[in-house]
Amino acid sequence: MIRQPTRLNEHPEPGQSALQRRLEVIIFGTGTLAGRRFDMTLIAAILLSVGVVILDSVPELDAAVGAGFWYAELCFTGLFTLEYVTRVWCTHNRPAYVLSFWGIVDLLAIVPTYIAFLFPEAAPLVVIRLLRVLRVFRVFRLVTLFAELNEILAVLRSTSRSIFVFLVMVMLVVVVFACIIYVIEGPAHGFTSIPLSIYWAVVTITTVGYGDLVPQTAAGRFVASFGMLVGYSIIAVPTAIITRKLWERINDQRAAQPTLPWNCPVCAKQGHPVAAVYCQHCGAELDVPSDIRERAQRDA
Repeated sequence: MIRQPTRLNEHPEPGQSALQRRLEVIIFGTGTLAGRRFDMTLIAAILLSVGVVILDSVPELDAAVGAGFWYAELCFTGLFTLEYVTRVWCTHNRPAYVLSFWGIVDLLAIVPTYIAFLFPEAAPLVVIRLLRVLRVFRVFRLVTLFAELNEILAVLRSTSRSIFVFLVMVMLVVVVFACIIYVIEGPAHGFTSIPLSIYWAVVTITTVGYGDLVPQTAAGRFVASFGMLVGYSIIAVPTAIITRKLWERINDQRAAQPTLPWNCPVCAKQGHPVAAVYCQHCGAELDVPSDIRERAQRDA
């Protein structure tokens, strides 16, 4: 059965016009056809603007069509400025959005171009425009990838203590290997200091192997070989920790209650229970349209 697009709730919040309410539902919501089209258009514009910044960094292309890249950047900046102003204008909680992480990212995506236009000597700062690619994550909710990103971040937070303890142990192992190779090889073979030996130990244990520092003695090569074997174990341990925690969360979610197809207008996170009134991540009011909440309840 083909599901009809969700109708917008036209009832504005106090101090909010009907147009502001309609735009807020489209821009911050996920359950409307207009909102999905907006997200798709925004993703395309972000990727095109990032592509322009990347191509502009190539000297040959910049010499050939540098003016074209600049005009394209001005157009993208104007488009994103209009979008940012619209977000601020239509949201019912302006300070919360402006001071939120995504609000700051949205602002940083447009400010560098204006700085470069007003102060040409600050032109190198325009590389900050690449922060626009972060904005893709806020609209990836269209294809449910934003929820997956939240899951990965939650797993990293829940395993942070275990990973921290593991990294401390790795640093101790690195220092031990560095001291041993410094004693065995010494300045005569290029290991002129313990910090330089630590660099060698990191390169060796991570199995990168640049080859700029190479043990010359048999004992040094034995230590290097042992360090390489230890490196494979070091790579496996954090992977196992994160994978186990992620699998546990997936199993827990399979038995979890249904969620609202609505992103928080402040932190842009989703996964809220159907009856939720406030965001479970930042505490902001969700202000979910009644028709979207009713449809979620019916689907549950």
